[in-house]
Amino acid sequence: MIQRLLAAACLAAIPLSTPQAAEHLPPVEVFVPVPCLACIDWAEHLRQNGFTVTLKETTDMAAVKKRLKVPAAVESVHTARVGGYFVEGHVPAEDIKELLRDKPKARGIAVPGLPAGAPGREASSPTCERGCTVLDSDPAQREVRRELFDTLLVDMKGQTKIFSRH
Repeated sequence: MIQRLLAAACLAAIPLSTPQAAEHLPPVEVFVPVPCLACIDWAEHLRQNGFTVTLKETTDMAAVKKRLKVPAAVESVHTARVGGYFVEGHVPAEDIKELLRDKPKARGIAVPGLPAGAPGREASSPTCERGCTVLDSDPAQREVRRELFDTLLVDMKGQTKIFSRH
């Protein structure tokens, strides 16, 4: 119950206006498990980059991924739908904009897993819940690091290729 209230409070605190309203972008529908603060942070990243985002809580993420034909090899926590494509995981907004601009024949794009430093998984995020920073075991050598990650394009047959590198 407290977790649901926390998630609701986080959602209520997110501004509905978009700073880049001049750019016409289709709405994004994000399916999230309850609660997932990193998913909420990713939705905020999209809002700050001009998208209108609707969060939809679900307890059956497997059914959502199956319906949208997300291959198991590229799964993450949340799944979104925008402009006829799926967007799986912590995909940067600029990659989604490129996908929508270029309109490749594909099912969607994905950032598999939970790479540290991806949008919604940044070290600076106060609500990031799953070790967004990686620390060396030696206190004298501790520094915040981020993981390199790829955004993958999933073609109509479910095969992947690198769409962009981060």
